[in-house]
Amino acid sequence: MSYVKENLMQDEKILFTARINPAVFLPSILMFFLSCLLLVQTLLSTPKSNGPSPYTLSILSSFYLCTWGIILLYAVLLALQAAIIMFTTEFAVTNRRIIAKTGFIRRHTLEMFLHKVESVRVNQNVLQRLLNFGSVTVTGTGGTRESFKAIVDPVGVRGAINQVIEKYTQRTSVR
Repeated sequence: MSYVKENLMQDEKILFTARINPAVFLPSILMFFLSCLLLVQTLLSTPKSNGPSPYTLSILSSFYLCTWGIILLYAVLLALQAAIIMFTTEFAVTNRRIIAKTGFIRRHTLEMFLHKVESVRVNQNVLQRLLNFGSVTVTGTGGTRESFKAIVDPVGVRGAINQVIEKYTQRTSVR
């Protein structure tokens, strides 16, 4: 069961959730391609030996292979980190609160009541705009500021949060 569903209060309903964009895997993919290019370069530059041991590597080829291994290992670690981010981040807006959680072993959570939200900000660079993801920053009263990165359709998320807050403030002003 998800963190958000486990922590709902009585009569609280999830109105919408936001997802993490798979673009978090881009650094690991780029490093993997870099390691592939280095491996091809190493294989093409390895001297062909006619001596007794055809497997003898030059010092430069050994350096390239070692570097290839390090870059490949780094690409795998980046992919693992991206997978953990993708599968352990939750972001939801309910009829009472904004609830967010990141992390697996070291957990970071935000549970902010809607009446405590002062502003919702979106940050996107050019690549993020093209791929439709970005950071959503929720600022609450008292200076609480939490950012959540790689959120799909951050402008839509901001609009949905503002709509929920608008409905919430209309209901409380009528009472």
